[in-house]
Amino acid sequence: MTLQFRKAERAEAKLRLALISPSGFGKTYSALRIAKGLGGKVAMLDTENGSGDLFAEDFEYDILTMNAPYDPKKYIQAIESAEEAGYNILIIDSLTHAYSGSGGILSKHSAIAEKTGNSFNAWGKVMPLQNALMEKILASKLHIIATIRSKTDWIVENGKPKKVGLAPDQKTNIDYEFTCVLELDKDHNAHCSKDRTGLFDGQIMEATENIGKILNDWLHGKKITSNEPAIQHAEGSERGTKK
Repeated sequence: MTLQFRKAERAEAKLRLALISPSGFGKTYSALRIAKGLGGKVAMLDTENGSGDLFAEDFEYDILTMNAPYDPKKYIQAIESAEEAGYNILIIDSLTHAYSGSGGILSKHSAIAEKTGNSFNAWGKVMPLQNALMEKILASKLHIIATIRSKTDWIVENGKPKKVGLAPDQKTNIDYEFTCVLELDKDHNAHCSKDRTGLFDGQIMEATENIGKILNDWLHGKKITSNEPAIQHAEGSERGTKK
């Protein structure tokens, strides 16, 4: 059988964006701002105890609240439901719960390891669930923005304690799965740590609607040729004070 190739078109691609930070650094609000800039009908999967409803006066979006257990199969079902409902963008807030939350990958692993006495074999039982979730995210017809908590630590800077983010609280190398990874600091600035688009690599920028607008332009083939920071190429930024 002869397999058929087609011309590659960026417009066929869907965004996979990860926002990583410690709790309280503005992941949810930043995700909503970027989604607004992307344009289209927005849905949010909320695993953060109803915190996704806090910004209903600032943005237009629909929400699905998920409570424990945070089984990866429930995430897959939510993605499929968002696709069937005709949404353009799905915010997963957060992807951390599927891994380290109650009923997530780590708790399933612990339960199997305790029952069988074999921690190594237990990973073989649970990692297919993790892989199935990531495969669903990558294959989805939606633009997906996933928030991921990072493990935290405290350092002393200029004589004052400062909360800093460490590794993402998810599977090792989870960032490899995404088109673009933005790490948020306490001032809600986005530090680009991975960028397949070439738009933001190495930049530090406010997480505004402009990021979504730029990514939407890029997905539809617009070329940015200036040497200026890419964030300056989108016009009409709606800078708010609420984080």
